[in-house]
Amino acid sequence: MSGVTESRTTAMKVAKWLVDKGKPDEAVVLLAAWAAAGPNDGEGQQLLAEALRVDPSARIAQMAFERMEGMDGDHAALDEAIVAYGSDRLGQLAAEMARPTFRRAQMGFNNNIKFADQVFHVQTEDSGLDQPHIITHLFADGGRIIKSHKRNYAEHVSRADVAEYVRSLMKAQHLEMVLALREGRFAEVIAGRAVGGMDLLTEAPNPEAIRKLASKKQPAPSPSQAPPEPTISAPPRPATPSAPAPPADRHFTLHVLRSLSGGPERYEPVGSRATIGRDGDITLGGDVFCGAKEAQLRYSGGRLWLQDLGQGNGVFLRIRTPVELDLGDEFVVGDQLVRVERNPVADDGPDPDPTYFYSSPKWPSSFRVVQILEGGCPGASVVARGNTLQIGSAIGDLVFPDDPLVSAQHCVVEEQAGSVVLTDLGSRTGVFVRIRGDQELSRGDELVVGRTRLVVDLVAS
Repeated sequence: MSGVTESRTTAMKVAKWLVDKGKPDEAVVLLAAWAAAGPNDGEGQQLLAEALRVDPSARIAQMAFERMEGMDGDHAALDEAIVAYGSDRLGQLAAEMARPTFRRAQMGFNNNIKFADQVFHVQTEDSGLDQPHIITHLFADGGRIIKSHKRNYAEHVSRADVAEYVRSLMKAQHLEMVLALREGRFAEVIAGRAVGGMDLLTEAPNPEAIRKLASKKQPAPSPSQAPPEPTISAPPRPATPSAPAPPADRHFTLHVLRSLSGGPERYEPVGSRATIGRDGDITLGGDVFCGAKEAQLRYSGGRLWLQDLGQGNGVFLRIRTPVELDLGDEFVVGDQLVRVERNPVADDGPDPDPTYFYSSPKWPSSFRVVQILEGGCPGASVVARGNTLQIGSAIGDLVFPDDPLVSAQHCVVEEQAGSVVLTDLGSRTGVFVRIRGDQELSRGDELVVGRTRLVVDLVAS
């Protein structure tokens, strides 16, 4: 009995691995075979429930149910599956799953992407160390190849970290194709006025194509470590042409684009450091959504840095290019705070009797986005349809029709090449991602602290 239990545990792990590899049909056959091959107990019922979750209409899963419940029927296909996926085959699959290095091709990436009211498919494949190259295809119209990118990595096959290197190269090339589509580079090919073909690329994918903002959580400095607090001047009106030149130790200015509580039109701190908050040097005293000290600005070596102090609701930076998110990251759309999360584990398996619980059909989903209400309570929660979730005021999966700051099609969150990517769809008011560590700022960067919106200006040397 213990051998059957161990094999069934292995079968469940291997089946999930097969689904991740894009082989759900084989996973269902494996689950059904091992569900029916042993006793009709809780372990067998869990295997059968997983098979039905992957494919509720699978005939072989129905055969396994009939066999386990003692019902008559034609179960020849099930008997063949039990023989084909016995202990030997299960062991082979488990060994392949656990293999730490690769000689043959690594598993690639396959994602759908919606653009210009069409659904495209991006597929990236590795050919392995014997033929070291990576190919990415862009498909449309159910199978027409729009464009192909190919890179050779023969000079890197001797690297000690070749597996990790190839994986990162695949991911970057995959995202490169997604961005090229979104930027309209293949419009003529899609329209049939040009030929796509294959590009043999020698340069590395642009590492800045998908930006990753500061996400490492850091504690605020202790009072003994904190620098002396600078003084600031915050005049209520812009300086007149006859105003004196700024002091030599003034390095940056924050202009107020939006404030719901009044206050100055700009902040001009003197010195290399300044804190933002209700009690900070840059005082947002009337903003009830702003903490006492939300963030610190630090000017050093000609560069301006922003550090979240972790003491309030956070500080958010407007994205200029697509940004890679981690699960748990938060961003602001209009006046809405939302968070990207992992989907909850399904809990609709059989009960001990066993009784099966059925619900509305479930579509495959990579993540979910949850609205965060005032006070921190969760609001609306929407799971991605496949690997894509769109947000807007009129069109999308998560819609905020009563927020005037949200555009009709505001932004899209996608799982691409194993990463969650946030893209602004040309919205009027932008998308702001929460910073959780040190983030370098540039002239023109926009920040949201509480409900106050600021733009950064660097004082010329």
